[in-house]
Amino acid sequence: MSKNIRRVRGFRKVMPKINPTPYLTTQIPAGKAMPGPPLGPHLGQKNINVALFCKEFNERTKDIKEGIPLSTKITIKPDRTFDLSIINPPISYFVKQAAGCEKGSMNPGPDDVAGMITLKHVYEIAKIKSQDVTFECMPLKEICQQIIDQARTVGVQTVPKMTVEEYTEFLEKRKEVVARQTEELEEKRKAKILRQAKAAIS
Repeated sequence: MSKNIRRVRGFRKVMPKINPTPYLTTQIPAGKAMPGPPLGPHLGQKNINVALFCKEFNERTKDIKEGIPLSTKITIKPDRTFDLSIINPPISYFVKQAAGCEKGSMNPGPDDVAGMITLKHVYEIAKIKSQDVTFECMPLKEICQQIIDQARTVGVQTVPKMTVEEYTEFLEKRKEVVARQTEELEEKRKAKILRQAKAAIS
């Protein structure tokens, strides 16, 4: 039995250690990769040459509108070099852009709609996202369904069609809702600070 154990241990020493190639996924604004936080320290922990990475990323995204969030996959090699794969912005970005709203809904649902998009918007977004590696083998119909589902999670409703006048009226009413929600949040924040102050005194 002891001889068998020694043989197994011997095999363990001979067998090469397999290290999967590490990778990092993150979102970086087009043309705005900088060595400072939060990106710089994050890359530094992975032993990536931060200055070189920022230079390459900004060069490759120079023809894209500055500031657009780009999903980025970084494959890190043992010699500290890397492969950079830049994907189109996330679906939520396109949905909010099409809906004309900077932020999604605080409580997504029929009673709190942040914006609306039409089926035409969904189709146009699907055509862009179909270029991503993630969706390259997926039928356009399924991509459209994913866009509709994700739009719902940020409070954006998908409608067959709508007029400019109808949507302008909706956005005006939405401003009032957002202002009221912002006021309520501020009141809750002040109440929390007051409770913490009382607790500290007692």
